[in-house]
Amino acid sequence: MAGPGANGRAADHDIHPMFLNRWSPRAFTGEAMPEDLLNGLFEAARWAPSAFNAQPWRFVYAHKGTGDWDRLFDVLIPYNQAWVKHASVLMYVISDRFRRAEGHAPAPIHSHSFDAGAAWAYLALQASHIGWAAHGMAGFDLARSYEALGVPEDQYRVEAAIAVGRPTDAAILDEPYRSREAPSPRNPVSSFAFEGRFKA
Repeated sequence: MAGPGANGRAADHDIHPMFLNRWSPRAFTGEAMPEDLLNGLFEAARWAPSAFNAQPWRFVYAHKGTGDWDRLFDVLIPYNQAWVKHASVLMYVISDRFRRAEGHAPAPIHSHSFDAGAAWAYLALQASHIGWAAHGMAGFDLARSYEALGVPEDQYRVEAAIAVGRPTDAAILDEPYRSREAPSPRNPVSSFAFEGRFKA
């Protein structure tokens, strides 16, 4: 059995501590994120696996305090706006619905969302590795997001919003966020991994 992570989580099987240490806080300092650190997150995402090496992930981002931030922030639901206001960078992960190989017509990619999810996971692990954090969200106005981000809906899918910041004390948060500011547990492997046949 692996030992506990830095945040008190414990694994049932032997894994690298980075998987236990990564979590999704809401309390951030709001300090500006240096461009080299941000680009490091995208560099990590760059190396995620994808079908046919199509690399269908795209990111649209904005730094806090810019006009682009206001436009991207406005797409979030109020519940998320209440804490994302403390983040340093707000981004959206987008997937390309098509494989675009030179000399061939665009062909639908069944796994475009799956592959973009892998890129997001790599980005989140890199954020944790450097002492920052990335918190993914589904709570945004999907219909409005396409126009706000300039994304052609017939070719791409807006997958999720991501707040990035340096974690700080939960005291900066109002309720109900403050009392929820702790790493969440996970279901056991036996609840989702089945040998031979799916179990509902």
